[in-house]
Amino acid sequence: MTSAQNMLAPFLVVACMLITMISMGGCEMGQKREQMYPPGVIVSPYDSAQGDVLWAVIPPMNESGTSLADDLAIGDAIVAAAQGIRGVRCLPLNRSIAAVRDLGLDRGIQSSADAHRLAEYLGADAVLAGSITAYDPYDPPILGLAIALYAKPGAMANSSQTKLDSRQLTMAFTDFGTFDGLSFAGEPVSVVSEHLNARDHSVLMAVRSYAQGRSDEQSALSWRIYTASMNLYTQFAAHHVVGRLIDEEWLRMSRVMRTYEQRQR
Repeated sequence: MTSAQNMLAPFLVVACMLITMISMGGCEMGQKREQMYPPGVIVSPYDSAQGDVLWAVIPPMNESGTSLADDLAIGDAIVAAAQGIRGVRCLPLNRSIAAVRDLGLDRGIQSSADAHRLAEYLGADAVLAGSITAYDPYDPPILGLAIALYAKPGAMANSSQTKLDSRQLTMAFTDFGTFDGLSFAGEPVSVVSEHLNARDHSVLMAVRSYAQGRSDEQSALSWRIYTASMNLYTQFAAHHVVGRLIDEEWLRMSRVMRTYEQRQR
């Protein structure tokens, strides 16, 4: 080996080490980017032993004061959010729209009787109706949604509640506290209204939680991609509001069961 080769040998060794370290680092970065997290899932309180309950969603009424709000796109987002609930199936929005037209309910659900007719026509256990209360697609986006769940008496009960009068499941602890025995469900069994302003830090925290498992954390925007696009923000808002509705359903059914147990004593 010549003297020149002897002098180059250490440099070659160092170069090989650097190449190895760089390649290993690249592999580690690739592995980090490939890490995946499961997104949060909404779980219903309904007994699915006899199968999932079936919901029908109608497009929300636009009461935001702006024509920019697309009620059909937001309705599709609500359907997608409802379809993602464990224990719930949801009919496609187009089927609900066709049924609404067939029954002459173009003005939406005006009473529990309207909900009864629509649910019977579609063979659904419940009807989810609502309205768009605020809409601003510009940064930071704002979306307000109010949704109401009209349920068949006793259609969405746990197996431990089957001995209850089906009317109790319907009339218990609604926001209006009334029950019309001649109509479908009196008033909605659960009602939720949310004003989701992306300036609000609590809303941003909810967006960040929703984005986990649904966005690329290594991208430039990361979870903020859901506030950079109104379409994506609408997906978040629909999921958030439907999740709040299911929270109310857990509370409602828990209160019904507690009332039933107290009466049995």
